[in-house]
Formats: sequence, C-alpha cells, structure tokens
Amino acid sequence: MSAKWFFIINPTSGNGAAKKQWNPIYAELKKQQFNFDFSFTEHKKHSFELIEKALKLDITKFICVGGDGTLHTIVNAILNLNPINLSKIKLGIIPVGTANDWVKTYKISNNYKKAIQTIKEEFTIKQDIGKLHIYENNSTVYFNNLAGIGFDGYVVHKVHQFKYLGALAYLTGALLSIASYKKSNLSVKFNNLEINEKTLMLLIGICKYSGGGMQLTKNVNTTDGLFDISHINKITLITLLRNIGGLFNGNITNHKLVKNYKTSQLKITDLDVKKTFIQADGELVGTGSFEAEIISGALNFIVPKF
Repeated sequence: MSAKWFFIINPTSGNGAAKKQWNPIYAELKKQQFNFDFSFTEHKKHSFELIEKALKLDITKFICVGGDGTLHTIVNAILNLNPINLSKIKLGIIPVGTANDWVKTYKISNNYKKAIQTIKEEFTIKQDIGKLHIYENNSTVYFNNLAGIGFDGYVVHKVHQFKYLGALAYLTGALLSIASYKKSNLSVKFNNLEINEKTLMLLIGICKYSGGGMQLTKNVNTTDGLFDISHINKITLITLLRNIGGLFNGNITNHKLVKNYKTSQLKITDLDVKKTFIQADGELVGTGSFEAEIISGALNFIVPKF
C-alpha cells in the first residue's frame, strides 16, 4: 500500500476558487511534508479515470479539492470501481465549493490550512452511503449527503442560474420557484408503509446540511444505517418566508407540514407523465421512479476528531 496522497482538484469549483487557491494549498502541503501527487479534472468523468489509475498504483488516500459536487463525483468513482481494498481507502476534502454542505456536518474548516491539519491527523469515520437505482436509464448513483425528488430536484435543475450568489443560490432558486411549481404524483413505499399523494418533495438524508446550510431532515446520524426522510406534501411561499430561520436551524422539520421517518430502503414510483427531477448531493442525476438503499459504513472519511 502506498503512503502517497492523491489530490483531485476541480478548477471550476467555487466559481473558479479552487484553481486560484491551489498554489497556496500546494505550498502548504509541501511545508507540511506531504508525499503527494495531484491532478486537475478536465471533464465531468475525469475523476473516475484518475482514481482508477491511482488505485492501480496502490494509492488509497484521496483528497478532494472542491465542493459538494466534486466530492459526489469522487465518491461515485470509488464505489463504482469497487476496489478490493475499499475498506483501506480514506477520503478527505479541502472545501473550496459554492455551498460546502457536507463538511458542515463534521465541522471541517473552510480555512485550507486547518483543513490540511485535519487531513494530516487522518482521523476517520465510517460513514453510511446512499445508493439509488434509477429506472429511467438503469443507472446506479451513490450519494454521501442528501438526495431528493420533487421540488428539491427542480430547484437543483434551476439553481445554476444563481451560482454567482454562492451559498444563497439554492434559497434564491427555491423562493423564486415555489409559487409556480406543480406537485408530483408519487407512490412512496418503505417500512410497510405506502404514501400515495401529490407531493411537493421527498428528502432522503444522511448528513445534516444541504442547499447552502439548510437543515431539512431530522435526527441525523451518519453511521446508524438509516436514512432520515422528510416528506412535504405542500408548503406556500408565505410559509417559507415565515420559516426561513427554521430552514437553517432545523426547526422546519418540526412544522406540521413536514413528516419525518427513518428507513434503510424505499421505493418511489413517479406516476406523472412528465417525470420528476431527482437530485443527489446537489447534482441532477435523473428523473422518474427509483429505489434507494443505504450502505452502512461504506466509506472512510477523514474528519476532525470529536
């Protein structure tokens, strides 16, 4: 097993911030005497190719220099490759994204020097990972933070227009879209329960934060082998405006319009002709019906000691 680290930098992360910050990050890594290689991604699936080559060199320590989307891509590359030594792989991050939601759960600093110190200490947690099987294109998508269908996916579809707003992009997209969005007719099955009704959105969470720091799922535990489900039948623009604080402090999950559940797997059938958007970790991954299951303790993430 190689002691070398491999850093994957997405130059477009954080509206180009990752590319600008790489020189001081590189200098700090040299100062801290890291033994490492690095590469900039050149296209969406480049991470897969880079990780595949690194695994052949027995490299097991990977660092994402980017945001939630880059981390999502790296997680999917590792789990789709499914190496024999998967349990030995460690994955860390120097957050340089737009929202940096995943790191908030573990209080990983946005300061690159502090993030590097966390990486150097190599304390890991075996986090659960979600696995989606999307019927539309018979695809498998993994997620490490939160997935959703309905309004959540619709906002992700639209949010690229507001990327320049940084962490406020999702909230802006949500507020501008809520009045015109048409609810989806979904069948949701889990825990011997079946919900058949018009649904605004269904959230499937593992970690605490999404949408630029919002807390939209309840009783989060990243290692309990269970998804945290929030099902919202309806909510108005006025209700959203009255509860903006609750979106960010988690109190929205106690609202009478939000129903909370725990489950390890579920099946969602989209009954509409016009198929509903699905997002995973803030990335649009498909439309329509899918199944979700949780993989307990699937991946070792480098996080601060707690």
